[in-house]
Amino acid sequence: MLTAYTPYQPEMSQGVLQAIFEYQTAICELTGMDVSNASGYDGTTVAADACFLAKHATGRSKVVLAEALNPQVRQVVKTYAPGFGLDVVEVPHRSGVTDPDEFREACRDAACAIFQQPNFFGCLEPAPDLAAAANEAEALPVAHVDPVSLGVLEAPGAYGCALAIGEGQSAGNYQSYGGPHYGFFAARSAYIRRMPGRIVGETIDAAGKRGYVLTLQTREQHIRREKATSNITTNQTLLALAGLVHLSWLGSEGLRELGETCLALGRYARERLERAGFELVFPDQTTFKEFAVRVGRPAAEVVTEARRKGVHPGYALGRDYEGLDDALLVCVTERRSPADVDRLVDVLVERAA
Repeated sequence: MLTAYTPYQPEMSQGVLQAIFEYQTAICELTGMDVSNASGYDGTTVAADACFLAKHATGRSKVVLAEALNPQVRQVVKTYAPGFGLDVVEVPHRSGVTDPDEFREACRDAACAIFQQPNFFGCLEPAPDLAAAANEAEALPVAHVDPVSLGVLEAPGAYGCALAIGEGQSAGNYQSYGGPHYGFFAARSAYIRRMPGRIVGETIDAAGKRGYVLTLQTREQHIRREKATSNITTNQTLLALAGLVHLSWLGSEGLRELGETCLALGRYARERLERAGFELVFPDQTTFKEFAVRVGRPAAEVVTEARRKGVHPGYALGRDYEGLDDALLVCVTERRSPADVDRLVDVLVERAA
């Protein structure tokens, strides 16, 4: 039986442990990291876990968040911060991306610095420069990444990040009224004993046969609370394994083709909307599958009216960012087609008129 809960007497569940071990291997290959846990609760709580790890690894209490990081991730970190004894500093975006020099200045005396690639606006951050800025300040660089993008973008491990985290829903799990999701958490081997959750390892049994065990269980349910690295008593094993099946089915070539499809459809949508008279919010930035466009009136109203036409056009950015009340965050994934994009443009032209 597969559930999101811990396999008690885990070594009796060899099939589950082997599947989780394969999941960890896939996440490590995807992110360029040395070790992955057995998954996290979702893509927001793993960010808070990363901050907690960084505090204990560095002895510092300040964490730096790029403003272009998903607002929900930032809010969860801020919610956890008082309990963890953390001070949160945010670095504003400049024309849709984070300035490395500002990031470097903010990282002084910080435990970690988190940025998103691609960021919440869909723009590609100067990720290697941001990671270098954090490393120069001896803060742990943490990349919050879209797993689907890693078929075409460089892995966080390749440009100097200490941790790679993210939301896995886009890789193998469908949307279900906002959830459930699974978060992934990968790190350099130096931080393996500070990682949250559980890690499955491979070993040899008394008969000399390969077997799998729960190598580390650093939750307060298993060890003393003051020694625990996470107080979340579950993960999302079933959903994580669906992600493993999806990634295995795609393979490296399929993941690259998927990323290229998102890039091409996103570019087509940008061009169609520009030809229809809409202004891009960040026209000079390279984007992946999301981009921001101004619709000439409150975006929240446009979303409500477009949904009556059977089209969900995007996310109203004014909910989270000042000065962007008329901006709509449009997302085009591999699930869409050029005809879907044309339908979106027609509806937005009608609603903006």
